[in-house]
Amino acid sequence: MTDNVLEIDNLVVRLGRSDDGDKVIDGISLSVRPGETMCLVGESGSGKSVTSLATMGLLPKGALHATGGQIRLAGENVLAASERRLRQLRASQMAMIFQEPMTALNPVVPVGKQIDEVLRFHTDLGARERRRRILDMMQQVRLPEIERIFASYPHRLSGGQRQRIMIAMALVLEPKLLIADEPTTALDVTTQKQILTLIRDLQQAHGTAVLFITHDMGVVAEIADRVAVMRTGRLVETGPLDDVLRKPAMEYTRKLLSAVPSLVPRPPRENKALPVVLEANELGKVYRERSLFGRNREVVAAQDVTLTLHKGRTLGIVGESGSGKSTVARCIVRLIDPTSGGIRLAGREISDLSRRRLRPHRKRIQIIFQDPYRSLNPRVSIGESIAEGPINYGMPREQALEKARQLLELVHLPADAISRYPHQFSGGQRQRIAIARALALDPDVLVADEAVSALDVSVQAQVLELLDEIQTRLGIALLFITHDLRVAAQICDEVVVMEKGRVVEQGPAGDVLTHPKQAYTRQLLEAAPGRDWDFANFRPVGEAPPLPTNCPAAPGL
Repeated sequence: MTDNVLEIDNLVVRLGRSDDGDKVIDGISLSVRPGETMCLVGESGSGKSVTSLATMGLLPKGALHATGGQIRLAGENVLAASERRLRQLRASQMAMIFQEPMTALNPVVPVGKQIDEVLRFHTDLGARERRRRILDMMQQVRLPEIERIFASYPHRLSGGQRQRIMIAMALVLEPKLLIADEPTTALDVTTQKQILTLIRDLQQAHGTAVLFITHDMGVVAEIADRVAVMRTGRLVETGPLDDVLRKPAMEYTRKLLSAVPSLVPRPPRENKALPVVLEANELGKVYRERSLFGRNREVVAAQDVTLTLHKGRTLGIVGESGSGKSTVARCIVRLIDPTSGGIRLAGREISDLSRRRLRPHRKRIQIIFQDPYRSLNPRVSIGESIAEGPINYGMPREQALEKARQLLELVHLPADAISRYPHQFSGGQRQRIAIARALALDPDVLVADEAVSALDVSVQAQVLELLDEIQTRLGIALLFITHDLRVAAQICDEVVVMEKGRVVEQGPAGDVLTHPKQAYTRQLLEAAPGRDWDFANFRPVGEAPPLPTNCPAAPGL
């Protein structure tokens, strides 16, 4: 018998159905004790999520299968369990929180009924008792207005509320093991902190073992008891949190830690008298909703937003989800029409132009979205996708394709990428393609809307370095929308902080992020995960570096 809730012993997972397919997981072993949080970290493609799916018995049939090792849940081998037994174990003994709750929740069923389905399948409780337990669980995960939310559909809830529903669904039967697969990646820092605190509190209350999968080393520093580092399907390093952060044994672990952007802003660039390329003056956006009974409801998404962007500079807009960051970006690009205020692009007012009159100006401002896979057409080759814009503006096709080749070289992708399709690239490569496509029209302004938030730290560092290189070479102005203050500190010259549609603070990045004047900005900074760690130097912030081992301590020390 063992005290471990989960034991993975020499697990091997292969591609396809045969036992000689390529190994996706190659002999990993790890364990999680009751009440312990084990963080499984690594880059995209390292095998973290495959490990979690194998544990839950959810490997896609025909695509992946386990060919060796054991996964023991409270002593029972999950890999040897029947499909019927696996259904019994899920939720009652082990449960999983997925990265994107909107895709995990049924959009046409109220969230309360979705939690109720777990209880109906696994218990003999009556409807009244089930409802009482669900409401109690919703209260434990700190949802407001639980009766209203019980009857709400997923699209009526915020991202943080949907994630809380997923946590309630996972913990309603008090399973022994909770697997959390990147549950906070797309959340802003304050919501992320709330979710992490919530998981920790519920874990302590119920004694749950947690296997937490993430690429965010800041999150690891906040919640982990032990850390396991994966690379290309193998376990590189494992150990207590303090050991891994202070004394990483492997070069790969050191590279991961060094890639974490610092909260200390980069040194300011020379403040030359550069021309203004973009201005927003008292910009506002109000959404009007009409109910079934004819009553109008107004939602103010942005109000009196004023900002200025100079050539070759980066202006960051930061804030929580719902603060109006993306609304402002979409108004500026004219993907949506502002309700009030003005937008001047290279000295020309564009806020009131019709779609037809706006067309000649669109090439001067381009946008990079968060998810390149959704913004690239899966049935169109990369070369055709990049060349589409120039062709639409009159460039001959062969010339446009040659330009596409040059842009792929600029973003450090191979020449043969031009004939391939989006699904043949990694997430980081697809984002490079999206950047190349945005540059195809030689814009004055590039708008990056959460363009690196879904990337792991090493790929994120590469994309940020690429944007900085492109900006230096081409002199493009960059409007950077992000909820990650670490990223803002490393790429922005000036920062605008938004709350509930309004600008609450703005100024040079070094001033705003180091000496914030507003309580809301201080709240954002205090919520940043791992803010107390200097990851690149493997020590807490402010701690002196260790003395060299061959250097005797000074007298009196």
